[in-house]
Amino acid sequence: MIKLVRSKIAILAIVSSTIPSWAMDLDTVKFRNCTWCHGESAQGYAPAPRLAGQTERYIENQLLSFRAHTRDNPFSKQYMWDATANLSSRSAHDLAIYFSTLTPKAANDGDKELANAGRTLYENGNPDANTVACAVCHGPNAQGIRDIPRLGGLSYYYLKRKLEQWGEGYHAAAKSPMPQIASKLSANQIEALASYLSFGK
Repeated sequence: MIKLVRSKIAILAIVSSTIPSWAMDLDTVKFRNCTWCHGESAQGYAPAPRLAGQTERYIENQLLSFRAHTRDNPFSKQYMWDATANLSSRSAHDLAIYFSTLTPKAANDGDKELANAGRTLYENGNPDANTVACAVCHGPNAQGIRDIPRLGGLSYYYLKRKLEQWGEGYHAAAKSPMPQIASKLSANQIEALASYLSFGK
């Protein structure tokens, strides 16, 4: 394992030391500052998503999208574009493996009174807008698969803002059908979905 450089924050060294030797190249060492925004156990905060338990391929794709500037919402531009500017493709792959193996914890920060409505929308879709159920792609427990992200347990505030941004024209490079589906959600539907998903795993 490459000898770790001295960290400004001790916990970053601890997190980095848990990455197996095959995953430690110079770019990975430099990228230990993931925990500054996403937390020492990668459980995330309201503006910065939980990475623990996220699907491996999704994390890798998003890191590469930040580096290529195709993920273009304001926080991405402000924080992640610079953070990934010198990230190698190998480091993106290794980080994705590492974070995907961490045990996720639910944010539990949504409105419980809206959770049932959100669950109905997640499981059944929106017939009025002729859109498919979220569960079709993200899984019955919102666990995600391959390059489709896990949504269960992410922060209500993070999910709400991301769903709103589809309708604002961000993430234009994302694959169909998300831009079409999310842009048709009403403000109340976004509130309900984000609330329901925050109580997942």
